[in-house]
Amino acid sequence: MTDTVELGDKLSETSSENASHEKHETRDEMLSRHRKEKAQLQNKEMELKKGAAKGSKAEQKAKKKQVEEEISQLSTKLQTKHAEELASLGYSSSSNGNDKSNIDNLVKAIAGVSVANQPEHARITKGAKKRGKRAQQEAEREKRIQEEQSSLVSDRMIEDEKLKKKLEPHGLIVNQIKPDGHCLYRAVEDQLASFSGGSSPYTFQDLRKMVAGYMRENSSDFIPFFLSDNTTEGDSNISVADRFEKYCVEVESTAAWGGHLELGALSHCLGKHIMIFSGSFPDVEIGKEYLSAEGAYSSNASIMLSYHKHAFGLGEHYNSLVPNLIR
Repeated sequence: MTDTVELGDKLSETSSENASHEKHETRDEMLSRHRKEKAQLQNKEMELKKGAAKGSKAEQKAKKKQVEEEISQLSTKLQTKHAEELASLGYSSSSNGNDKSNIDNLVKAIAGVSVANQPEHARITKGAKKRGKRAQQEAEREKRIQEEQSSLVSDRMIEDEKLKKKLEPHGLIVNQIKPDGHCLYRAVEDQLASFSGGSSPYTFQDLRKMVAGYMRENSSDFIPFFLSDNTTEGDSNISVADRFEKYCVEVESTAAWGGHLELGALSHCLGKHIMIFSGSFPDVEIGKEYLSAEGAYSSNASIMLSYHKHAFGLGEHYNSLVPNLIR
């Protein structure tokens, strides 16, 4: 997202500007700068979240995930930089007997509370207590983000390794597709381009319109599955037909993520057998009636996709599978 990239650049510029002055920067100056940088990040996070609260529910969900992921990365990067700088002043998070004292001092330092020569029972002002509480909450939040990031990386690595082992016997590798909510349609577009040896006869926007049109024309085949996957959520006064039409409009004109319903429609629209490999779930075949006599792995016989549950921290994602030319 452009705003987040600009924020990252701004934080990097701030870091670069201060790098030349770090040798002469006092403790209070450093802590003041840290508070300013954290405030910039928090303000920008609020702006991005407000911007993400626009559009359809599907668009808002996709935007919200992107904002959380990118803010998480920037926040982790900023926290690491601050920790390294604070370490030069004697604040450490190393695992030793002074760990509790060091963490308490770090929290107070970020909040702007002096930690030098404080009497054990010194009176703390209300403002200092509030700043300390905010800093404690921020430190806990950063810890949770780091834990989630570590878990996410681990899950993704495991999933990718399992998928790689599945694909090797078939001579296939993953061709990464942009994670923008259109990944299913972009992945199919990439497959169609490989079939034609050049550009695809359909863009991802064309494919969205084709899918929505097919689902409307064959609504009786799709509505039962639509109802099982979509609870009312306050739409009890809206007819099933109107709810389904609203869904088709989102498929056609937004970045709504595509799933099993859309895969079924794509298979019929294109007259293609679709094979979906996953490192987290059993493989799925759709449109077996379109499977060529040569089989699923013959040239141009099937659309080959991969499904990723832990990709990019944004949830489900589809990629295109292409022949591995380096074997």
